[in-house]
Parts: sequence; structure tokens; C-alpha cells
Amino acid sequence: MNSYRPVLYVLLAVILFFLWTDWQRWQVPAAPQAPASALPTMPGQAVPQAVPVPAPTPPRAARPRTPMIPQAATVVVKTRLLTATLDTRGADISHLVLHGYFASSSHGKRPYALLTPAAPTPFLNENGLLGTVPLPNHTSLYATRHSNSRLVADTRPVHIRFRWQEGAARVVKTYTFAPSSYVVPVRYAVSNTGKTPLTVYLYNQFVHGPAPASHFLHSAPIYIGAAYYSPARKYHKLPFARMAKHPLTLAATGGWVAVSQHYFLGAAIPPATQPTIFYSSVFAGPRYAIGYKTAQPLTIAPGATATLATRLFLGPKKPAILSQVAPGLDLTVDYGWLTVLAQPLYWVLAHIERVVGNWGLSIILLTVLIKVIFFPLSAASFKSMAKMRRLQPRMAALKERHGSDKTALQQAMMELYKTEKMNPLGGCLPMIVQIPVFIALYWVLLDSVALRDAPFVLWIHNLAAPDPYFVLPILMGLSMLVQQMINPAMMDPTQRKIMMLMPVIFTAFFLFFPAGLVLYWVTNNVLSILQQQWVMRRMDKA
Repeated sequence: MNSYRPVLYVLLAVILFFLWTDWQRWQVPAAPQAPASALPTMPGQAVPQAVPVPAPTPPRAARPRTPMIPQAATVVVKTRLLTATLDTRGADISHLVLHGYFASSSHGKRPYALLTPAAPTPFLNENGLLGTVPLPNHTSLYATRHSNSRLVADTRPVHIRFRWQEGAARVVKTYTFAPSSYVVPVRYAVSNTGKTPLTVYLYNQFVHGPAPASHFLHSAPIYIGAAYYSPARKYHKLPFARMAKHPLTLAATGGWVAVSQHYFLGAAIPPATQPTIFYSSVFAGPRYAIGYKTAQPLTIAPGATATLATRLFLGPKKPAILSQVAPGLDLTVDYGWLTVLAQPLYWVLAHIERVVGNWGLSIILLTVLIKVIFFPLSAASFKSMAKMRRLQPRMAALKERHGSDKTALQQAMMELYKTEKMNPLGGCLPMIVQIPVFIALYWVLLDSVALRDAPFVLWIHNLAAPDPYFVLPILMGLSMLVQQMINPAMMDPTQRKIMMLMPVIFTAFFLFFPAGLVLYWVTNNVLSILQQQWVMRRMDKA
């Protein structure tokens, strides 16, 4: 057994990890096309199915009790964190951009649009009321005193009110925008002006287009799809392409439903004590809807007014923020199957950044800290390699003596290991123990919105984007080449050829990976080289 095999096994394990995660994404079946649009059914009926959208109701003439006339208009609200455009058609947020975040580099410095009706990937929030009498849904036309106006929530919250009336039902829908919050409360005040009770349900849903396609091995696997959380069932993902065959219908009290993008999230959050029904639908486009509706009716007596409330979270997936909004919402930061390791790593990384003020430097320091923690294991591995290097002349002599008799050669080598009190797996096991930590850190760097648009030095202006000049990937390939040069020469010609290709293969992999990830690998390789040199020098002096 050659001392270089442990390194080969580790590198192959990393390649298989990339292949496996990408294969999972490619195995998701395509969703079939379905009819027109999605309106939830009344609670207690079957799972919501796609139904035609009702034709828009033309604006009605002003009534004595309703001085405002419903008409097509928009209201723009700007806070410190976001700018939202609300449309009187449905009284929904039709467009929302996040301050401090920008679209991909191909779009320059245009603010990132979280909610947008534009193709190719529309993302909308729709909420409204259902009942036994006509009530406003996300296709209804409202009236507002703020038509075609721009409002600023800089020092105090701004309340945007929309009004609707038909028959005995009068509805005032109110959005509240706080200066420094990604949470948008929505409140319905429903008045019954008739002589019989009104029965009212509330629904709140997100509609998203197909997830953007990713290129095989040139981009890391990122989950873009639906998710939900209930106190009883906890956190679950619902990929868009599986909605048609496995539609969601779940009774819950509290919790939330959401659509998760790479770094951003849209979530619909009912009151914690509100019994609800979570549901999903697929309709033409294709478009994928996930939402909730109240499970129990709110009955409003004649002459009375009652309220229904919901909340929206529209913002970046920062764990510290999400954990304060709703239980389990921070789980949408997708650290994969090693979340138990990834969450502490991110906590340490974030605290380092608060001190040094640079995410790139924080990645370097975190890598150094991990190397210090695993120093005993790494040292044991390098010592095993150093011993193996000392035995290279004797192993070469054994190979020459036994020639093509592989059985005799293997027995002779095992006797040599026994005589020298050496474990041929001594260089492999310490490295295998570290692999879960390295993969967990990989996911932390991959799904941390804090690295998006975060500069490092000189030409690297976004640690979440690939290095524009490929400097870091080339440095990583060179560092792997140096590691090969300082390790014992391999006896097996086939293994030698494979190892010579490894730096080239990994450099090609990392050309299009986020700069933050490549920075971690470069730092780890450089530290491993320094540690290995130090250990081997001590071994040579001993």
C-alpha cells in the first residue's frame, strides 16, 4: 500500500460529493403543465386545484358610503431596507427590491428584485379573503387614497390602506412597513353591513416560476423551491417539480409556508395560535403556488367588524434575523445534511467578521482555527507519510525482488509494516475524520448571504461570485501541485498519472465556484503544506 493513497481517496471523495449533489438535482422530474391559475378552495374541501381566474370586475361607480372609486393604480413605499410597489389590483405587492443587494454582475448594479411578475422567473405574493358571499381576492380591484403616490418609511412605520365593498361586506386591507424590518404585517378589517352573518376565511400564498437551470458541475447545487414548517411536522422542503404528484395538504397550528431562493426568502406566516391548512398547486406556465388558508371560519355578526391578520417576510436569509421572525424560519438557510456542524461554523465565522470587518479575512482566520483544532490529527497523518517516505527505498527493493508476484510482495510489505510498527492506514483515517467538517464549511460558504456582494481585496468584489480573473482557482491548482511534490513518490504508475491530473481537474471545477469557497480551499492547502513541512522536518531531526 502506498502512502499517497489516502490523499487520492480524499480527493476522489470530494469529486464524488460534487457528482452526487449534482445528480440529485438532475433527477428531479419535470412538472406537467396544468390549467390556468390558482385560487384556494374553501377550507374543509378537497386539496386546492387549479381553477380559471375570474374575469376582472370593471370599476363600479362611487357609492355614497364609499367616496373612493376603485381604479388601477400603484403605491410605492420605500424603507431603509426595501422598496415595495403595491397594486390596487388585488392590493398585493407586485414588485419588491432589496436595498444593498444587487442583481447578477451581468445586470450591473441594478437592485435585486425579490418579488417581480417579470419572466423568466416570476415571483409573486397573493393574499385575500374567501367566504359564502363575494369577498376580495388577489384579482379584485381596490380603492385607496394613496393612488400613484410615493411614501417613505424612514423614521416611523407607514400604513397603506386599501378599501373594497360589495353587498354587505366592507373590507379595509392594511399593509404596515417599518423603517428597519423585512416583516410586513397585513391586516384585514371586515365589516358586515347586512342583516345576516358573514363567514370569512383568509388565504396567503406565493407563486413562483420554474427554478433556473444550473450547469452540470459548473455551479454548486442550490435549492430553489417551496418549504414549510409546522410545530408538529417541523421543517420540510417541497420541490416545485414534485408538487404535481405530491400536492401539499396539511393541517397545522402556527408555522409558516415559504419559497426559498439561493440567498433570499418569501414567507407567509399566520398567527402562532391560528389553525390553518397548508396547500400547494401547480398551474399553467408552469407556475408553482404554496400557501395557507385559515382552517376555521371567522363569523361576523350583522353590524360588527372583525379582523384577520397575516405576516410576510421578504428579505435575505440571515439566520440571526430569521430566528427572531418565526420558529424554524432560519432552517431555510440550507446547510444540507451537515447542518449540525454548519450552524456552529457560521456562528464562529460571523463573530470573526464582526471583529475584523472583512468576510474574506474571516474565512482565512476560520480556516486557520479549524486547522489548529485538527492539528493533532493532521500531524499524525503527516507523520505516517514521513515514515512511509523513509521506507520508500526498502519498498522499492521489495518490489524489485518479488517482481510480478503480487501475493509475495504484499506479504513482504505487510511484514515490513509490522517490523517498523507502522499502520498503512495511519495517513488516511485522520483525514477522513476531517471531511465532514470541511463539507459543512463548504455549505456555510455556499449559502451565506453575507458573502453576497462582500468584497475581499483588489479584484475580488463579490465573494459569492466566481473570481473574474481565475487567480484563486489557479493558486489552488498550484498549491495542490506543491502538495504532490513534497509527498512521497508513488510506486504505482496508474496512481501517479491520476494524481498528476488532480490539480487540473480541481482547477477546472473551481473556476466557476464562488470566490469565498476557493479562498477557503487555497488557505487550507497552504496551511497543510506548511504543517506537513514542519512535521517532516521534525521527523528528519528525530
